Amino acid sequence: MTSTKFKSKIPTIPGTKPSVKNSQLLISTGIPSLDHMIGGGLPVGSIFLIEEDKYGLYAKVMLKYFVAEGVVTSQPVLVASQDVEPSKFVSELPAVVNDLETEVTNSDHMKIAWRYQNMRVVDSSPTGSQAFGHFYDLTKSMQQELLEQADIKEWHQGDRQNDTFENTAYSDLLRTVQETLHNGEYSVDETPEKRKILRIAIHSLGSRLWLCDTVDSSRCDLFKFLYCLRALLRNSYAVGLITTPVNTFGNNDAVVERIEHMSDIAIRLESFAGSAKETNPLFKDYHGLLYMNKLSALNMLAPQCPQFRDLAFKLRRKKFIIEILHLPPEFADTAQREQDDAIISGCMSGSRKNILDF
Repeated sequence: MTSTKFKSKIPTIPGTKPSVKNSQLLISTGIPSLDHMIGGGLPVGSIFLIEEDKYGLYAKVMLKYFVAEGVVTSQPVLVASQDVEPSKFVSELPAVVNDLETEVTNSDHMKIAWRYQNMRVVDSSPTGSQAFGHFYDLTKSMQQELLEQADIKEWHQGDRQNDTFENTAYSDLLRTVQETLHNGEYSVDETPEKRKILRIAIHSLGSRLWLCDTVDSSRCDLFKFLYCLRALLRNSYAVGLITTPVNTFGNNDAVVERIEHMSDIAIRLESFAGSAKETNPLFKDYHGLLYMNKLSALNMLAPQCPQFRDLAFKLRRKKFIIEILHLPPEFADTAQREQDDAIISGCMSGSRKNILDF
């Protein structure tokens, strides 16, 4: 009876599932492997921070997955950006792959060395009785029928006056989020007929188009916006995903650490483009590294410890992949290995053999 009453308190919302650790309601990021790494998904009422790579390419792809997952699961989406036109961003959403078995069967099969066959890999397939997380094809655009039926709201900066922020873009976006939460009855105190989760996607927050006249004012506006946004989401059925170009911040005042502190989950993308790692043979199969800087601690005494820390990502033609970083297998004998074998054999032939030789 106790378990039955406990389960009845969890609302049944499409595209969500309760966490097996603390029964926190979760939604998918759109990348099943990333859901697995952060504890099953994004907790409702949280902020997910993605620290952009050098050129912001891969963070934008991850944001597209997040918005596309909202479209497929019929969850309302609010898209905001100063660097990209929101309508153009929505038109570039990837198409969902309906046949999961075809996606797995047609994947590239690679022969690996026997010592790598038993290594644990990240489970990138959706699990559970209901579908949680989908696969997408980056070479195809989202089906027009899905886009027409989707509840997507695009933010365009207005001319609202305020006394809180120096840059009016922050105040206008915050007011838009507040009105959307109120009109859609996303508050935990509201009792709508059909409960939904609002996905808030903010692209490149804090970029040069969000700057004020001075550096201190720019940082102050950014901190105040994140603080107010977190307060709004804590009492709402909503999740915010924010990408920010941390490379443009001077870290004299620990700006990045303060931004991470006001978010619930924070990851950082390090792209190999333009660095020495791009030509390093150890990273030839990847496009960058992924760092878990912070994991959610909602309804828990302490955040969970990540199961894997050496993570890498690569962008293929059809999909974006996150996996554990493995050293490339050695298929053939190299010149260095032949030289080492010659040295060992020479040492053994010159020494006196006994029962301890091996």
